[in-house]
Amino acid sequence: MALSRFLAGFPALRHRNFRLFIVGQGTSLIGYWMQSVAQGWLVYRLEERALDLGKVAFAGYLPILLLAPFAGVIADHLPRRRVLVATQTVLMLLAATLGVLVRLDRVSVPLVVAFAGATGLVSALDVPTRQSFLVEMVGPEDLPNAIALNSSIFNGARVVGPAIAGTIVRLAGEAPCFLLNALSYLAVLAALLAMRLPADPRVRHPRALRAGFFSGLRYVWGTPVLRDLLLLLGIVCGLGVQYMILMPVFARTVFDAGAEGYGLLLTAAGIGSMASSLQLASRRCSTE
Repeated sequence: MALSRFLAGFPALRHRNFRLFIVGQGTSLIGYWMQSVAQGWLVYRLEERALDLGKVAFAGYLPILLLAPFAGVIADHLPRRRVLVATQTVLMLLAATLGVLVRLDRVSVPLVVAFAGATGLVSALDVPTRQSFLVEMVGPEDLPNAIALNSSIFNGARVVGPAIAGTIVRLAGEAPCFLLNALSYLAVLAALLAMRLPADPRVRHPRALRAGFFSGLRYVWGTPVLRDLLLLLGIVCGLGVQYMILMPVFARTVFDAGAEGYGLLLTAAGIGSMASSLQLASRRCSTE
């Protein structure tokens, strides 16, 4: 009875594939935030230059900025689960390789920048594919709830991962965080492989990549709600959210805190986001 009431509040959880996705994705996101904390601390520790943190962030986000819109078009023409298995495997190998290099003390800022760029390149295809994969797991009726729950899982991992990472970095250094992140990808890979998906009924009409991109752009620009929301999101993310990049500097030079304090600063930033996203997930949204 209690389970039925819980599922009534979060209808997307009625779908087995989505439950598998939430467990695997949640585990992987905890690893992602652990690596994010360790990477920021490592980069600032190596040279103690705030600019290096900006270089790593720029290298990681630039491929997503330039390629993600085109990657979304590509994702509409490919089997999404296979694409996700491939991208998650590559991301796992990148995290494991960087972890080994950190453990062997063979790492430098330019090397971390290169790995961040490679991760961003893979993520440019992984992120839009993963987002569009939600509709295959839950269907259009429960899609708003699935999106909100997916955001809740992201913010929940944002609370847990940095707190764990800060303690690990203080006790054992940065390398274990990279290696644990690599292991966490096994959870999402296992979830993807365990899903039972129906045959894809979509008819994929061949369309040039450029034509598909500009078609989507015209649609967004012609829909005021989407256009204004994306513009607002771009401004907030570009000018506001990036404060997190400089958190290692604030932790060490302003607050005189170690890695554990740095992790707790990022954990605090995720608590409010998790609360609001859970509140949104509990609402029933109309798709009409």
